Amino acid sequence: MPPLAALRAFAAFAETGNVVQAGAALNVSHAAISQQLRALEAHLGAALLDRSGRALALTADGEHLARALQLGFGAIEAAVLDISAAGAARPLHVTCTPMFAAHWLMPRLADFQAAHPEIDLVLDPRGEIVELKPGGIDIAIRYGGGAWPGLEARMLLQSPMVVIAADSLLRGRRVAAPEDLLDLPWLEELGTTEASRWLESRGVKDSLRGPRTRLPGNLLMQAVRAGQGVAVSVQAFVAEDLQTGRLLALFTEGENLGYHIATRKGVLRPEARSFTAWLSRQAGI
Repeated sequence: MPPLAALRAFAAFAETGNVVQAGAALNVSHAAISQQLRALEAHLGAALLDRSGRALALTADGEHLARALQLGFGAIEAAVLDISAAGAARPLHVTCTPMFAAHWLMPRLADFQAAHPEIDLVLDPRGEIVELKPGGIDIAIRYGGGAWPGLEARMLLQSPMVVIAADSLLRGRRVAAPEDLLDLPWLEELGTTEASRWLESRGVKDSLRGPRTRLPGNLLMQAVRAGQGVAVSVQAFVAEDLQTGRLLALFTEGENLGYHIATRKGVLRPEARSFTAWLSRQAGI
């Protein structure tokens, strides 16, 4: 096949009948159009243009190719319009943890809706990691180091993990090592296993002996403040509780961790680009 640029230049000339107008249509010079036309003729080994008169005219071979290109480019344009229209009609699908949605995203979301009333948004707060597939979830807000295979990730909110509990739960208990927490009740967000993962990362082989309760993220902090259990959270979301002494930070680690904007590799939908740009502005990055 000839280069697509040459075919596009020829199709533009066939449509306008003039190299200057063809160049304007493709935003290139008329000299570039002439060069592409000659390159196409050389590639095909056939004369597509009759240059014997004062103005260029299509030969029989040129007319034949022009009709084929009109049909081909017309079909491509129709398909592109169909796909673009379908993509614009599909809501923007964003997933994040309930904790992130409650503490960071929801208080700011009205600003995005006011700036982009044309974008329908589906917010899917869940604890478990969801795979990003074409035609499915567009953006995931994930906590971690950012190295997820097959995804592009950009830091949105950097904040370490913190193990927290209310003083009313500890009752003066001395906590010097993770093993000191095994007998206490633990609270976890539905769909996650923060407690087990954190204990394993600290080399604790024994399993939890106290009760474990899993509950939605928007209820977890209420239960922690009420002294119902120990929990693993993100420091940024409990900063005020720690400052006032309502909660105690038992262990803090992972200064390089944080919430990332995670997307599939490749070109994003315009709606997704608008949302990720808005997220970055909200975070000041």
